[in-house]
Amino acid sequence: MAMISTITRRIIFSTSLTKHSSSSSFFSCTSPQPSSSEDETLVSTAITILKHHRSKSRWSEILSLSPPPPGFTPSQVSQIILQLRNTPHLALRFFHFTITRSICSHSLSSYATIIHILSRSRLKSQALELLKSAIRKFPDTHQPDLTNPPRIFQILVKTYRTCDSAPFVFDLLIRAYLDSKKLDLSVQLVRILAKKNIFPHVVICNSLIELIAKSRGPFAAYDMYREIFKGREVKGVIANAYTFNILMVAFHREGVVEKVEEVWKEMMEKKCVPNTYSYSVLMAAYCEDGLMENAMKVWEEMGDKGVKHDIVAYNTIIGGFCKVGDVERAEEVFREMVFDGMECTCVTLEHLINGHCMSGNVDAALVLYKDMCRKGFKPESSMIDDVARMLCNKNGVFEALVFVRAVIKKHDIIPRKSTYELLIRNLCEEGLMEEARKFQVEMVGKGFAPNLEIYSAFIDGYVKQGNDEMAEILRNEMLTNKISCKDS
Repeated sequence: MAMISTITRRIIFSTSLTKHSSSSSFFSCTSPQPSSSEDETLVSTAITILKHHRSKSRWSEILSLSPPPPGFTPSQVSQIILQLRNTPHLALRFFHFTITRSICSHSLSSYATIIHILSRSRLKSQALELLKSAIRKFPDTHQPDLTNPPRIFQILVKTYRTCDSAPFVFDLLIRAYLDSKKLDLSVQLVRILAKKNIFPHVVICNSLIELIAKSRGPFAAYDMYREIFKGREVKGVIANAYTFNILMVAFHREGVVEKVEEVWKEMMEKKCVPNTYSYSVLMAAYCEDGLMENAMKVWEEMGDKGVKHDIVAYNTIIGGFCKVGDVERAEEVFREMVFDGMECTCVTLEHLINGHCMSGNVDAALVLYKDMCRKGFKPESSMIDDVARMLCNKNGVFEALVFVRAVIKKHDIIPRKSTYELLIRNLCEEGLMEEARKFQVEMVGKGFAPNLEIYSAFIDGYVKQGNDEMAEILRNEMLTNKISCKDS
């Protein structure tokens, strides 16, 4: 199927190119021709040196052959590269040599020639790097549109057949624009190619949709998906599971569960087989909204269809039950996971620790934390905050302080500012002002400036002790440092 698809894309491109060449000059077939017999001699000599001379001497001879500054013309370099098309690595070395030794002031045409030669030889990564270099070196001075495409695209089309290139050179151009964060140009190229009945590979389409989702949101990504794929299945342009996963993840991040469901239904209508990650995203959307019954239906559907529950799926369900406070069910799923021979991750244990913190089970949370340490996992600051808060409520601030300091020392981790505020407030409430002061110094050392919450805790603590003088000093310091509610 892959071979048939490639051949079809070549035929479509060739037909489209030929059809358009009669009506638009920049799509006509052009070849970089030497302008004189002197050029021909120079090109012929350079080719002989590159093909037949020893590698140690060829580059010094090419340097000697180079005309006076600015050296070889872009047309001469293009002709040399064309003659080296069956030895693309040598062609690329020659091209780089002309750059590093400044013996050619390259144009878009000479860049296009080497890019085509690399593409026809399937040297995609090298072609991609040169495309990105050309984009930086020759930026468009106008805003490209459907009637006036980017210059590099125009040149690639003109030289396409002369270089006997491959259709995916335009996929690489779109990828180069995506990597260069030139989203508008990427979208424009997709539309220009679509008008010619040429469509990028699904991997490129997915990358474009994903970048749109991250920079412009899920609805813009969904619109792009429909523009690319809607009604084009007959032309071999088919969305895959990764396409739908991108859209579901984007809507899930925005908390739009109904749109996640809508994308899932469309995926089913297209008879696209979901993968394990697809199921996990749908479950995560339900878990985020506390819809555990719906999430478990998806979980069971995975089993019914023979889709193995992976660690992401297990973590999703465990996290969902912990979030709604059903830590017992979360533990059941955890035991099932262990029974299935699945190794837990740091995320698994964090979910369970947070669940036990919500239910107030101090001992269970600390046992899981010790298990986390034995496995070499590093806890998240949110988990430290949850455990510290629970310890303050259950066992008192001193035990919470010992726990936080031990975590900082063992894992070289910086707790949240809210953790420092929690402990300092509780220390001050219990009259442990010296301990509170020491911990506040540690807090400043971690980059957190004292705010209204911290000042208020110390002032209240000193007032309780009858130390009005110290309380007044701190009030004045607050005014001097202009500490207000907005700083908290």
